[in-house]
Amino acid sequence: MKGKVYWLICLSVSILLLFIFNIGFKEIYSLPEGFMATYDEIQNANDKNMFGSLVSVSMEKNSESVGTLNDREGTVIFKLFGIIPIRKVNVICSNEEEVYVGGVPIGIAISTNGAIVINEKVVETESGFKSTEKSEDFKEGDLLTSVNGQNFSSLEELSSIVESSEDSTFKVKFKRNNKELTSIIKAEKDKNTGKFKLGLWVKDDVSGIGTLTFVGKNDGKFAALGHPITNSDNDIVVSKGEIFDCKLLSIEKGEKNNPGQLRCMFLQNDDAKGIIEKNTRFGVFGSITNSESLIDTNLSIKLGGRLSVNPGKAYIVSSVSGIREEYEIEIIKANYQSKANDKSLVFRVKDKRLLELTGGIVQGMSGSPIIQNGKLVGAVTHVFMVDPTKGYGVYSDWMV
Repeated sequence: MKGKVYWLICLSVSILLLFIFNIGFKEIYSLPEGFMATYDEIQNANDKNMFGSLVSVSMEKNSESVGTLNDREGTVIFKLFGIIPIRKVNVICSNEEEVYVGGVPIGIAISTNGAIVINEKVVETESGFKSTEKSEDFKEGDLLTSVNGQNFSSLEELSSIVESSEDSTFKVKFKRNNKELTSIIKAEKDKNTGKFKLGLWVKDDVSGIGTLTFVGKNDGKFAALGHPITNSDNDIVVSKGEIFDCKLLSIEKGEKNNPGQLRCMFLQNDDAKGIIEKNTRFGVFGSITNSESLIDTNLSIKLGGRLSVNPGKAYIVSSVSGIREEYEIEIIKANYQSKANDKSLVFRVKDKRLLELTGGIVQGMSGSPIIQNGKLVGAVTHVFMVDPTKGYGVYSDWMV
């Protein structure tokens, strides 16, 4: 009897180990709802036993409904022994429409919903220069959002609210590190205008340099940057924004603890190349109005989801040499990511040409497309401060 129990225990342990080592539980259950997948990627996952040799994967497209997103929605089903469903995940069924490859630097200009603090300043009053009294001091980068309960989206609106008031006390709401705070300000009257002043030096726009990732071949929608435009630690809400042609002047090479940068110039004029509609955790998005110099109509590619990404050889596209070129990288790690994050994958620059030009990844290269196995699978987002030859990328899933 004892011998039978022993062998039964051994058999149970063997079966358990077989399951553990042949089922990718972590990979299966870390995949988020809403990731992008194609039938080719599902077949590739099965061919490579991506989720374990005992698990098969299939994708079913939801019934189509004209005029809604349903024609792109589907379900990926993971089955044990090809029979027993162990998880179902809602996905975006990519029809693999092609996009134009980016890789060129662009100037980005955004007008904010609110006012960004540059510094505090004194007010010239009838009795001399005075600082206004504040219950909470302000720091550079704080984002003012409302005064006395009134929201505003421009400096003109802010001035109108303050200067039309007959009361010198103002309740000002502002954001710091994306947390809402309140300060009570005892304003002072300006000697020259007789109007109240808050004693703050502010601006209502943000500008910078980034790289175009892709442009939709059919709809002209663009994605760029791979991470949000921020001011200090506050995410910027777009009131309006535009992208512009950008001229590369020089390159400051990256070194340890100095990421380097692309030194570029652009002019905010009437020749905007596109309209920015969203500033999100995964980049800026909008519509192209003039594609000249931004895209090469002979250079298009299919978008690939996270199931297309594997450790190994890949490429980033950049125009740091003056022309759009592919540079070899090695993807070191591809995370499955159950939650939204712009550090989806880790890569190392291998191409000697790029290392000679830039030293690796530098500021301004964020948004550079990442290509693997003939698909655009992501975009560059960050550089390792201690090693500029290494960087992070975001999956195209999160951008789409």
